Amino acid sequence: MTKNLAEIFTPEVLQQLFPKARSDEFFEALFGDASEGAYDICLEFVGNPNLQTYQFELHLKQRPGKCLACNLTYGLPEVFSRHPGLNIKGLAAELASKLGLDPEQISWSLGVTKSISSALHVIPFLITVE
Repeated sequence: MTKNLAEIFTPEVLQQLFPKARSDEFFEALFGDASEGAYDICLEFVGNPNLQTYQFELHLKQRPGKCLACNLTYGLPEVFSRHPGLNIKGLAAELASKLGLDPEQISWSLGVTKSISSALHVIPFLITVE
């Protein structure tokens, strides 16, 4: 890949690929009310540790007046991977296209939730070229 990945995956591009509205859609489906959600989900680019893997993260950022630490976030990778509103499979395909890759030739996975602080939890999101 000749382009600098940081130039491809700018904060603006990542926000377009995974808009804040997806957090609201997730909580609307989960609780019937988006305002019940304790966090916003944001997509971040981490890097390209090897030629086959692209590392992203889903950041769960505490909403004002809510308690992220009080919410169960450790089972979320499994929930996120299947939730139609979040559409992680479709997101992986969009990211692959931005990389100039055929979405049919990649696989993706969500790692275990990491608690960075009481206001931030992170779920690793890996895209691997097969």
